[in-house]
Amino acid sequence: MEGVSVRKIKKICVFCGANSGKDVAFVNAAFHLGEILGKRKIDLVYGGGKLGLMGCVSTAVAQHERQVLGIIPSAFTVNNLVGETCGKEIKVATMQERLVMMMELSDAFIALPGGFGTLEELFQMISWAQLSIHNKPIGVLNINGFFNGLLSFVDHAVKQEFITPRARKILISATTADELVDKLQAFRFESDPALSKLKWSPSSSQKEKLDLTLRL
Repeated sequence: MEGVSVRKIKKICVFCGANSGKDVAFVNAAFHLGEILGKRKIDLVYGGGKLGLMGCVSTAVAQHERQVLGIIPSAFTVNNLVGETCGKEIKVATMQERLVMMMELSDAFIALPGGFGTLEELFQMISWAQLSIHNKPIGVLNINGFFNGLLSFVDHAVKQEFITPRARKILISATTADELVDKLQAFRFESDPALSKLKWSPSSSQKEKLDLTLRL
């Protein structure tokens, strides 16, 4: 559409549960997301293995002949704990190394239903975006209202002035895969003027002084 900037997304990292969840709608949505990524010629980055929703989305992407990259800590590969990764696999030493590599190799991030690990990954990416470590879009696929409570909590934190309205815009949500990918492509990053001055390169000896009234 004329006048509308569309972000080029070639690889999306998907965070989701290693379980399938109680509602079959979660499994169906994971397969459908993989199909949408495949049809849109978008490759997948994920946590590796074939368990739960992670296996569903990776299988669907591979079936549509798109590249699948699983980034997995070596500890998880012992005794075939999480099953065989559907596609190429990169082994890393730590969970943090895994998340950093996911950030570097992906153009956007989607969270499907999951547990503590999924939530950790989601909020780590949001926090890094707020700190201007990256400027990539982040969204949740809100299947059957799974993320309603989380989104309400985030809005509550905004009202209580622990999260700024600008930072709140980092987290995108949608109820269908097509709508969510459209929103990720249309996302325009709005950095905090003070936080955008931070220098995160390893060679930086000092960081810019922050306004202490900022709500991190």
